[in-house]
Amino acid sequence: MQKNVLEYLENSAKSFPDKLAYADENERVTFSELENEAKRIGTNISNKLNKINSPIAVVVDRNIRSLIAFFGVLYSGNYYVPIDNKMPKKRMETVLENLKPSLIIYFKQDEELVENLNDYNKIEFDEVLNSEIDEHILLENRNKILNIDPVYIIFTSGSTGVPKGIVIPHKNVIDFIDWMAEKCEFSSDDIMANQAPFYFDLSVKDIYLTLKCGATTYILPKKTLMFPILLVNFLNENKVTSLIWATSAFNLIANSNVLSKAVPKYLKKVVLGGEALLASKLNIWRKVLPDVQYINLYGPTEVTVDCTYYKIEKEFKDYEAIPIGKACENKEVLLLDENLELVPDGDVGEICVRGTGLAKGYYNDGEKTSQAFIQNPLNPYFPDIIYRTGDLGKKLDDGMIYFETRKDGQIKHGGYRIELGEIERALNSFSKISAAVCIYKKEEDKIICIYDGNATDEEIVNHIKTLVPKYMFPNRFIKLDAMPYNANGKIDRVKLKNEYVWKYNKTIYYEEENCYNG
Repeated sequence: MQKNVLEYLENSAKSFPDKLAYADENERVTFSELENEAKRIGTNISNKLNKINSPIAVVVDRNIRSLIAFFGVLYSGNYYVPIDNKMPKKRMETVLENLKPSLIIYFKQDEELVENLNDYNKIEFDEVLNSEIDEHILLENRNKILNIDPVYIIFTSGSTGVPKGIVIPHKNVIDFIDWMAEKCEFSSDDIMANQAPFYFDLSVKDIYLTLKCGATTYILPKKTLMFPILLVNFLNENKVTSLIWATSAFNLIANSNVLSKAVPKYLKKVVLGGEALLASKLNIWRKVLPDVQYINLYGPTEVTVDCTYYKIEKEFKDYEAIPIGKACENKEVLLLDENLELVPDGDVGEICVRGTGLAKGYYNDGEKTSQAFIQNPLNPYFPDIIYRTGDLGKKLDDGMIYFETRKDGQIKHGGYRIELGEIERALNSFSKISAAVCIYKKEEDKIICIYDGNATDEEIVNHIKTLVPKYMFPNRFIKLDAMPYNANGKIDRVKLKNEYVWKYNKTIYYEEENCYNG
């Protein structure tokens, strides 16, 4: 029985010691080198901390050193927490205050970012890399870790403005990756191109399929993510066979018209997720790459990356909805109404999930955990937890589940999962704003900020850029003389939508051309 994701690495290091595992634009690492460097880091951390099963924050960038740090943390018997090195300082401080990590690992380039974090143990990557491997202490740590212990925590946007840390154990990752490798037919022959940032759970598929299958993954250079022609050339130069991408990145390539000029000629498989897949964008790809297998996956971070899949084998007209499919192995999807009862086929219900992929909950937040992870209402007889996604879907006569929309203010925008409440909190912290709300215009994939106050749009952007990442910036700003309020004394969002959002266009400060570049 496999207990630890590190067994993927060790098996591939034994079977393919000199094969390229990961590469970025500056460095390359084989499976045996990866194992040795991770063990050095694990030994160093073990000697410094003398504790296991505690969170260790890793300040990450688009490089293989971030991955080496992850595996080093796991060898130390602890679990890693990716921290975006472009995250605004205040947001990072909020995450760290909740997490209280035993250690922060960072790179020299990020010294300024962490220099004032005096309440935490910190160490620079090169310092932990220069240790002799102590197999005895690593084995001791390993034997104490169970498959139900955490492998990572990923923080996502929170509705109250406080990010939520989702705790995922080893068993969840092992079950999901084993299933995905078989169902999506990944092998040691695959060459992948990582697009998703390592603080985004979609990257878990690139990371662990590489280790599980003995495949090779190239981390896409930032410049290729900004210029589609460079991206296609990169895929061809490295003979990339498989893409596991955010749907937004897939859509942007379709919109760029680059596929009419250059084609990824080695591509065999495209696996998509993160937001709804549009048939119109899929058809642009299929027109030039008809023999590629396209697979649509769906799932929030709380279910360990994905919980449904759909292999696209039929033609879709541009206006048709593409299903999210059926449940992944050892997971069940329930569509429940407001009374938590099953809805009939064809009716819309909340997508709820049970099975092996459910997270352990939200780190240091029992209240939110108990709200989202509840007893299965269809089974009152013994503990049986389901996760309420807050997404709405329906099952049609073809037996497939179709995604409809969100129940609340959580959206998928530019491939990222975003709580509008977190943006509103940043906006309303500006002294020149009296009140601000955000509304998502789905058909245009735009976040609309409506506010009253004496601030200019430019001043607002300058304020929030210190509080939220760029992909959370509103795309449009509407200034009112006064906010409308309903009978309950709350801002009348329905009126705002009907009278302003659907009729109004204004300056767009942040379009989506670079929204997927991490």
